[in-house]
Amino acid sequence: MSPVPVLVKFGLLPEKHTAFFLCDIQEKFRPAMLHFQEIVQAADKLVQTSKILGIPLIVTEQNPAGLGSTVKELDVNHAVGVHNKTKFSMIIPKVETQINDLCGGQLQCVVLFGLETHICVEQTAAELCARGYKVHIAADACTSRTQEDRILAFERLRQMGCFITTAETVIFKLLGDKEHPKFSAIRPLFKSTTNYTGLAFTANSVKTLSNS
Repeated sequence: MSPVPVLVKFGLLPEKHTAFFLCDIQEKFRPAMLHFQEIVQAADKLVQTSKILGIPLIVTEQNPAGLGSTVKELDVNHAVGVHNKTKFSMIIPKVETQINDLCGGQLQCVVLFGLETHICVEQTAAELCARGYKVHIAADACTSRTQEDRILAFERLRQMGCFITTAETVIFKLLGDKEHPKFSAIRPLFKSTTNYTGLAFTANSVKTLSNS
């Protein structure tokens, strides 16, 4: 991996050096997860963006024999890999092999989203950070069974050095300019604004949870 440019350290996403990781958004989780439908809608914006811009997409499914496949709302047919796993982290041997080839071997940034925030997403982020990648967590496309676990996971992810962001922010950072050749193709994704998913916590709310 090449050295991370200064702008990447401050949260920019170079289109040719970024990959998307979709973690375990599966059918059997639907009844148990907070704001599941809204999370899927945000994830769909990212999945469509990956297809339009040619951003590599890696997808995992936790024990799909018991938990089902990726939800039908997300068309992941263009993914470079859809991998079954039992490990909580997405960083399984098949994914490790693919990481080395993503972006022509020049991967610098990973946009990570899915569930559960405090288990599979967090453990994946830790492994990616340990490997030197800058990780952006699309918070409006991540959820858990409880808001406490979800919000506190975001705090721990910040402490690791992840950027906590939203799907729309990610997309605009990848575009970078209204004159981007794919801007017109992406623009319909902005017709629906970011859905409310309980993320409007104040700093005091997070501090209260952290101290509880």
